[in-house]
Amino acid sequence: MSQFKESIDAVSRFYERYTEFVRRNPAATAQLENTVRTLSYLIAGRFADSHEISELVYSASNLLVLFNDSILRKGLRCALSVSVSQQRLLTWLSVLEYVEVFLEMGAGKLWGEAGRWLVIALIQIFKAAFRLVLLLLYKSGLQTSPPIIPLDRGSEYVSEDNPSGEQQEDACFVGQRSGRVIRPLGSAPSPQSRLWGAPTQRKRRSSLKENSRPTDLSVQEKLAESIYISRPLVHLLCLGVCGKRSWKPWLVSAALELSSFAVLSNAKLENRWEKAEMKRRTFLLCYYLLRSPFYDKYSEEKIVFLLRLLADHVPGIGLVARPLMEYLPTWQKIYFYNWG
Repeated sequence: MSQFKESIDAVSRFYERYTEFVRRNPAATAQLENTVRTLSYLIAGRFADSHEISELVYSASNLLVLFNDSILRKGLRCALSVSVSQQRLLTWLSVLEYVEVFLEMGAGKLWGEAGRWLVIALIQIFKAAFRLVLLLLYKSGLQTSPPIIPLDRGSEYVSEDNPSGEQQEDACFVGQRSGRVIRPLGSAPSPQSRLWGAPTQRKRRSSLKENSRPTDLSVQEKLAESIYISRPLVHLLCLGVCGKRSWKPWLVSAALELSSFAVLSNAKLENRWEKAEMKRRTFLLCYYLLRSPFYDKYSEEKIVFLLRLLADHVPGIGLVARPLMEYLPTWQKIYFYNWG
């Protein structure tokens, strides 16, 4: 019993030290996260089961970002302006999105195709249920991906160790003619968090998501967002009924996504993060060119020909194009890469 208590105390002390490190060194923490993410790219294709291990490391890097952001939000007093229950839903939804590819790969490795599709269906059901609850019950507006947008570590925040930060920002001198913001030497932050930009402007840009309420959607826009949320479930159902080689799942999914996009693109969105989400959805429409059966019949031959042409005739492009050609078949087999 005493050994167990000592272990708990050791873990608590490590957590406190790590929390303090993250709060005092947000830039170094971001470098650590980027290093883990880069490691996942370097592992892929190096040895047997490298794709699964690479995806595990990549998922871990995203979870690390989520964990570190939660520490920074507590320390900087910029918590999400939502209820505790809604924040839990957002957190679980973020975790699902970050680990869904690895869970799919792991299920396929352990339980075969049947287990893989079961895990895919369960993940999509939970994601759709969480998003519909957020949309209809909590009125959270347009659903973003990821649900909790990562903090901008390049921005300067005021930590709880420096409660006079707001006064220091107010002490900045603004030139009457140039409008340039100049910070006096006495109000400079600590060396660990010192930046050379204008502090007030950086803080406002990075805290848009935390301090702005979502745009209220009309009944028609809520219906369009509900269709977008339910589309993966409809696509999975069509796959089960019609088969993987049928065009019906592809056509039904495209019709649902385009109809939802047509309505939401005309919505008067008030927040920058909502407009960024619509731009992301616009880009994701291009994925239908890479989704089977359209990819198998039309896109594959042209894409491979273009990549081979660039690799053979443009110096340096082959370093990227050839591994990409080799990875395309693997990418096509992963459901959440294409349809997630």
